[in-house]
Amino acid sequence: MGNLLRDRRTVAEWASGGQVIVIAEKISSFERLAGIVEADLAVLNPDKLPGAWRDGLISGMLRFDFTDGKARVPIVTGHATAAVHAVCQRCLEPFRLTLSIAPQLLLPGEQETADEFEDFEVWELAEETLRPQDIIEELLIMALPFSATHDNMANCKAFSTAEESAGKTVKPFAALRLQMQHNEMDSDE
Repeated sequence: MGNLLRDRRTVAEWASGGQVIVIAEKISSFERLAGIVEADLAVLNPDKLPGAWRDGLISGMLRFDFTDGKARVPIVTGHATAAVHAVCQRCLEPFRLTLSIAPQLLLPGEQETADEFEDFEVWELAEETLRPQDIIEELLIMALPFSATHDNMANCKAFSTAEESAGKTVKPFAALRLQMQHNEMDSDE
């Protein structure tokens, strides 16, 4: 038996069996996600690159089923987490970013309507078959922030540098202000 994440079947086949898939894969198995992380890390100096970032684990579970007992509209529910490396856009240092997803997807066919299922996100499929890995990968990519930053400001070097230099405040217009005050005093005389 192969890896169910990579198997390609119709949505009805996945749902009719009530298929449950446990996810425990390395980031390197998700090529598009790994490519995005690699492109982000490419801005770092080689000595700052996190070691073995491709070996980070993506874990979770997917469950395929139908919305009702009539096997009408297929759904996918579950959860997954991944700790990927990213570059903080404030301090430009690498850090671990935790991504967490909890899909509740409705996968209607051409004849089904999704109007009555408000709790689900509707996904229209371009192909008749799908791979569960593609669902997880797409959702993790969508969970990536536009601008990654440390969750805790105390861990961000941009804020620690700002605090250190707070006592050394430079006032570039101080001389201009003094000159303006001096000119005002001259004009008052």
